[in-house]
Amino acid sequence: MTVQKMTREDEYEFYAQPENQEPQGPARRRRPKLTELVPVRFPPETIEEIRRRAGEDDRSVSSWIRRAVEHELHKRVG
Repeated sequence: MTVQKMTREDEYEFYAQPENQEPQGPARRRRPKLTELVPVRFPPETIEEIRRRAGEDDRSVSSWIRRAVEHELHKRVG
């Protein structure tokens, strides 16, 4: 099975159909709310690369950065 990336318009059309609105698999608990806002500044070329990679992973920039930081923290522990 090949997975094809959908545009936002394609997603809207797909999920507008009632048969595509049924939950798939078991419910998942969300992690606890985040606790603190930490402002971080990046050079323009760095933030553009982060945005590109976050888009490739279908994640928000914030989520992508959190995942990268968590990866680095776990890497140093092990």
